[in-house]
Amino acid sequence: MANNYVFNDSLPVAPLKLAALESCRELATQVNDYIVEFRRNDIEELLRRKADLNYRGYDVDSYLLKLACPRFGTGEAKGHIMESVRGADVFAMVDVTNYSIPYTVSGYTNHMSPDDHFQDLKRIIGASVATAHRVNVIMPFLYEGRQHKRSKRESLDCAMALEELTRMGVSNIITFDAHDPRVQNAIPLNGFDNFMPTYQFVKTLFRHDTTLQIDKDHLMVISPDEGAMDRAVYLANNLSVDMGMFYKRRDYSRVIDGRNPIVAHEFLGSSVEGKTVLIIDDMISSGESMLDTAKELKERKASKVIICCTFGLFTNGLAKFDEFYEKGYIDYVITTNLNYRPKELLTREWYLEADMSKYLAAIINSFNHDTSIGAALSPTIKIQKLVQKYHADGYEYFDMIH
Repeated sequence: MANNYVFNDSLPVAPLKLAALESCRELATQVNDYIVEFRRNDIEELLRRKADLNYRGYDVDSYLLKLACPRFGTGEAKGHIMESVRGADVFAMVDVTNYSIPYTVSGYTNHMSPDDHFQDLKRIIGASVATAHRVNVIMPFLYEGRQHKRSKRESLDCAMALEELTRMGVSNIITFDAHDPRVQNAIPLNGFDNFMPTYQFVKTLFRHDTTLQIDKDHLMVISPDEGAMDRAVYLANNLSVDMGMFYKRRDYSRVIDGRNPIVAHEFLGSSVEGKTVLIIDDMISSGESMLDTAKELKERKASKVIICCTFGLFTNGLAKFDEFYEKGYIDYVITTNLNYRPKELLTREWYLEADMSKYLAAIINSFNHDTSIGAALSPTIKIQKLVQKYHADGYEYFDMIH
């Protein structure tokens, strides 16, 4: 394993510090453990090669930075970093979707919103950017990513947030499966990297279900709408299977809860009868559209319906998913651990988790060494090897991969 992560010819740009806010402390702890493991293995490999270990900073038990964002009785807050970051390469990590953190305002209890998390992120940046060598932001779920374009008289919140971070001195912004990555055009002279979890989806899928037949006659990838087409095309091409898509027919004469209601889901593609279908998208919010798509596919006699989404937000709760699982409309749902998931979700029979912590650790390690991340941005080769191994050896080889 060590050879995959050794940087023999490059040194870290500066000592590494993970500035994890409370919203993503659990994920950051897993990432930290992987980085420690990588670098301890690196030391063994570099000693074997007789490479120079001076100034690498690999002899650290933890890269997590001690910090806090305490609040006053009015609800106002401040960022407090409890150790020096002078000359450090700081990676500030935040999960803007974590609604589980309470705080008190004049005796009333509020739960932190995405706006609150974004403000705390800016506080930590403000407390560190003056003395740090570099400040990078890791924001798996891009703040206001769904408000990326203007329709009529609307604010462009995502673009404004990106501009604000770069004006504060942030060097790189790292996110996953942005709703529309073209929002990076708001900061064309700054680093913006958008990573996809496709490889982890395939790995989780193969690990869970060893009966899958990866061919055009038995498997199909479905896009639930026009916006997810790129994701579906990429996965379908890697698996060498067909792709289909739904589009939403809306009633533009009415507005309900701020949007035009969906009249019907129309399907474009070949027959799904008897096939396992993978529905792939960036997020499950309320889940209404995703569940409607799953039901339509089962009514078209699909054999299995598997949902793969980067972010499982489940803003309307889990009851509807439980109901559709009991009725056989969905077989299971795969999401990543990049955002907050309530404990009750983790116990559901229909839920599978694609662990992204090792991938994120490798990304941070590469950034800290200023090495290429091209392979991480497009994991095509890894997916192809995974598919070939699955065809050749079935599930047994998974015990040997990481």
